Amino acid sequence: MNNPMVGIDWIEKSEDELFHSDSVITVDTMVQGFEAEVVKIGTGRRSYVLKVWNKSSKPDIRFQYSLLNVLHERELAVSKPVGWGFNTAKDQALLTTFDGMPFRPQNVKRIAELADILSRIHRMRAEDISNLPLHDFTDYFFPGVSDFPNLQESLIPLVRDAELKQDRLIHGDFHLNNIVEDDGRLTVIDWTNGQLGDTRYDFAWSLLLKRLYVSELYATAFRSAYLSAIEISQVELERFEALACLRWILLNKYGATPGGPDTMKKLKGIVQANPYLKANLVDRA
Repeated sequence: MNNPMVGIDWIEKSEDELFHSDSVITVDTMVQGFEAEVVKIGTGRRSYVLKVWNKSSKPDIRFQYSLLNVLHERELAVSKPVGWGFNTAKDQALLTTFDGMPFRPQNVKRIAELADILSRIHRMRAEDISNLPLHDFTDYFFPGVSDFPNLQESLIPLVRDAELKQDRLIHGDFHLNNIVEDDGRLTVIDWTNGQLGDTRYDFAWSLLLKRLYVSELYATAFRSAYLSAIEISQVELERFEALACLRWILLNKYGATPGGPDTMKKLKGIVQANPYLKANLVDRA
C-alpha cells in the first residue's frame, strides 16, 4: 500500500521526520468506523493511527488535535496527537500515536480502572481547556426525535427536570470500543464528541452501554467505582439513565446501534425498572 500521508497538507505537526515522503513505513488497514477510514502506520520504531474523515461526518479536527494536546500534557489517558491536515480531496486527517488494540476486560478491577479514567476526564472544567464546544443537549444527542412522538413525549420533561450542568469536559461516547490497551495501559480514543457537557449524562450513557453489551456484573463494578469518586444522587442517576435509554432507542430507530440476541431484552428490563420511563416505551417507540 502506498504511503497514505503523501499528499496531505499538514496544518500542524509535531514529529517532522515522520512526514518525509521517503520515510520507510508499513500500512495496515484497521477496523473502519461509521465516520472515517482508519489505517495503522508503522515506522519500525513506533506505530501511528491515521484517520481520514472522508464520509458524511465532518467534525472539527483542529479542535480534536488541540484537545488531545491539552489532555496528553495533563497526563490523561489519551493518544498523543502528531499532526492534522487535509488530503487532496479536502478531507480532514488526524495522525496520533497507536496505543493498542480494543480493550476487553478480564475482571472487575480493570473495569474500575475505566471508571477512574472517566472520573479524571470529568474533573476537567471549562476554564481548563480553551474553545470547548457547547451544544444544545437535545439537538446534539437526540437529532430527529420529533419524528417519534412517543420518545419526544418522554424526553421533554426529563430534560426540563434534569437541570443540566454543561460545565465539564465529556467524551460523549465512552464505551469499550473507544478504549484500547497496550501492555496493560489503557487509552481513550475517538474524541469526535468531546465537548462541554453534563458529566452525569456522559456517565449514564457509558453505564447503559456496559449493561447492554458487556455484563451486569461489570456494569455494577463500573458504577460503584465511578460513584466512589464523583457523587451522583439516586434521583439524578435514574433521570440520566432514562435519558440514555431514550437516546439508545432513538439511535436504534436509525439503525445506528449494534445488536445482539439479548440486547432488546436487557433494554426492556432497564426501562421497566426506571421510574421515569413507561414500561411499554420500547414497544411503542
